[in-house]
Amino acid sequence: MQLKRDKYLQRIRPFIAKDIIKVIVGQRRVGKSCFLRQVRDEIVAQNPAMNTIFINKELYEFDSIKDYHDLIAFVQKNERADERNTLFIDEIQDISNFEKALRHFQAKGNYDIYVSGSNARLLSGELATFLSGRYIEIPMFSLSFSEFIEFHQLESTKASLQRYIKFGGLPYLINLELDEIVVYDYLKSIYSSILLKDIVSRHHLRNVNFLENLVKYLAGNTGNLFSAKKISDYLKSQQLTISPSVVLNYLGFLRDAFFTHNVKRQDIIGKRLFEIGEKVYFQDIGLKHAIVPYRPDMIGGVMENLVHNHLKYLRYSVYVGFLSGKEIDFIAVRGDEKIYIQVAYLLADEAIIRREFGNLLAIKDNYRKMVVSADEWSGGSFEGIEHFSILEFLNDKIFN
Repeated sequence: MQLKRDKYLQRIRPFIAKDIIKVIVGQRRVGKSCFLRQVRDEIVAQNPAMNTIFINKELYEFDSIKDYHDLIAFVQKNERADERNTLFIDEIQDISNFEKALRHFQAKGNYDIYVSGSNARLLSGELATFLSGRYIEIPMFSLSFSEFIEFHQLESTKASLQRYIKFGGLPYLINLELDEIVVYDYLKSIYSSILLKDIVSRHHLRNVNFLENLVKYLAGNTGNLFSAKKISDYLKSQQLTISPSVVLNYLGFLRDAFFTHNVKRQDIIGKRLFEIGEKVYFQDIGLKHAIVPYRPDMIGGVMENLVHNHLKYLRYSVYVGFLSGKEIDFIAVRGDEKIYIQVAYLLADEAIIRREFGNLLAIKDNYRKMVVSADEWSGGSFEGIEHFSILEFLNDKIFN
């Protein structure tokens, strides 16, 4: 069963048949392969005679393509030399020096090229060096809540949101019964695959036990400010001696595999980014809960994770705000647009209301400000600050 990811299709359509490489990046199993096939199907529907070459490095039949020499030879064997060809390469980071082959195909001038990958450092580093200005990168995420209810044919209700929080948005879940044992067995296999293929094997790591403990620590403390030194000090209290530099490297490996997102702090007045102290959120909330089961006391971090992921899905750059000792949960920037967002579980008493709204009132500019909570009631505004329920926020009703 294949359902379309319309937001991504809308974004890539202006670049179809253009002389620019389309690069789809994201964590394994978020739907990149399926999306590439959907793009291919659109191209073929418009031009049935188009020659398409589709390479999926996760399939055994393409295992012989190990470096750029192999890739060029395979494509040349399957191309139509005097015609326009459309080339798709899925999980391209598994091909050594792939960027040399891409530059070769683009220089020939008769290729429309689409690639996907699940390693940020390889795809950004090599492509930026060899193909500067000649590619566009499109990040892909697991299903947003609005996609989740569409894929699973659910209504936008509190019960549906609870399912989304519990199981996350990996697209393949539409083929499974939404049962905890079934889903978490699947999610744990994906987690193991990401750690072993995209992190341990790629970076030749030996301390796998530390990596797993680090992930559990992050999953149990989502929404808290981190530093490599803080994590190192915590590990020392557990009789584990890991230097801050090693912690920093491992955090980078998780980020490069698109498993986690690191959000830096930004000073709201001076606009500078702080080098120390950031927050880490999980790309898929279901994978987080497959690692560390959800507990009610985690709800604050879970809500922040949901809001962060939705902002990224809507193509905002996201920061944690800092103003005179006060934390603003998120600064979301997209072009000339800026939104300040506070996230609270429940606006249960006057003290919480004063804190959440008060932090935003301290920001003396005219950009949009909002509070997002799990309260079933919402609406209106207080001195220009809007209040939305988490259901309203995740359903895209409040964004242009």
